[in-house]
Amino acid sequence: MLSSACGYSLAGRGSFLPSYIRTIGVPTFVNRTPVFNLETLLTQKVRAEFIGRGKYQILPQNTGVDALLTGEVTSVNIQPASFNPQQLASRYAITMTARIELRDLRENKVLWENPSVMFRQEYEATSGRSAVDPAAFFQQDTTALERLSTEFARTIVSAILEAF
Repeated sequence: MLSSACGYSLAGRGSFLPSYIRTIGVPTFVNRTPVFNLETLLTQKVRAEFIGRGKYQILPQNTGVDALLTGEVTSVNIQPASFNPQQLASRYAITMTARIELRDLRENKVLWENPSVMFRQEYEATSGRSAVDPAAFFQQDTTALERLSTEFARTIVSAILEAF
């Protein structure tokens, strides 16, 4: 019998990184926004997403690793996306912008970068009050920050590993 192989693989399981990269350093991202602890949550989610892919050892430092992923959250904005009949915001659009770079430390070259990753999500308003300050919004709805961080990590890790 003849067997043939197709070029398909399971989504999320491939990697376009050089084969000698086994450890990736993911130090805590820099936070240039007023949202408290955003950098910690994003960094933890990105580390967990890499670990969940099962192929790399993820370390919190920037030395003694094969590649280094650095990130800087440059802005978080919130805007009302829809209103109820009383003209109070019923949904908010949250936009987060960040700089992300994955550098091969062995070859000292950038493997993947996006100087302006933009991530946007919409969320239901959690109270009758209007909140256009991201820090105030996330204090009212901590699960929104959790969901935003999880989706951001999935997006970043997929982009890096699947070469999008």
